Amino acid sequence: MFYPAEPATLKRTVAELLAAVPTPEKDAKVIIAPHAGYQYSGPTAAHAYRQLEARRSLIRRVVLLGPAHRVYLKGMALPSVDAFTTPLGDVPIDVEGVSQAEEVPGMQVSDEAHAEEHSLEVHLPFLQSVLNDFQLVPIVVGVCTARHVEALLDALWGGDETAIVLSSDLSHFHSYSDAREMDASTTTRIEALDTNLHGEDACGAYALNGLMLAAKERGLKVHTLDVCNSGDTAGDKLRVVGYGAYALG
Repeated sequence: MFYPAEPATLKRTVAELLAAVPTPEKDAKVIIAPHAGYQYSGPTAAHAYRQLEARRSLIRRVVLLGPAHRVYLKGMALPSVDAFTTPLGDVPIDVEGVSQAEEVPGMQVSDEAHAEEHSLEVHLPFLQSVLNDFQLVPIVVGVCTARHVEALLDALWGGDETAIVLSSDLSHFHSYSDAREMDASTTTRIEALDTNLHGEDACGAYALNGLMLAAKERGLKVHTLDVCNSGDTAGDKLRVVGYGAYALG
């Protein structure tokens, strides 16, 4: 539904999106990337994923957080499965990371929350393209406090072997001009590590607020890489969805 199903086509699509982005001057521990269909948000997501390439030989674990779209979820949810599968192959689940995450308040195991959730899956072909062998800790974030998300990130932060990816789009279904204004404001707030974002600002607001808390604790800064909307890529300008790519380091 969100990217090509044929492996060679998918591999070529992701490679072309990444190749269109200049090589970054720095790498990043944490990236924020959008999760729409690749024709809509792929160019913006590629800006975020280029930030991980310099550390491809070091990264062995990816902590991936995304919002719940399909089911109502209170708290956060891990899956019970051993791997996620895309046309590019299997991504094994990090058993140790899952065990650590299960100890965090507000965490549960729910395959229902993951079964049809695109906010995590659409990132996997990018990760499979920019990294070597890695394992995944996939977490759907529902209605929960920023402190719970911060506690999760604290538990899984790790060192150079761990990358953190937060999945979020920006504003939804406004006119092109209104969306540009709203997304510029949200970007300014993300850069300021604002912990009071709401769903109308970004669909990943619950996870973002926790990430902002964690970033403050660690003295990290947000670097905006790209902001656009579906009216800039593959849609009309009447009702658009906003996309942003950011790196924290």
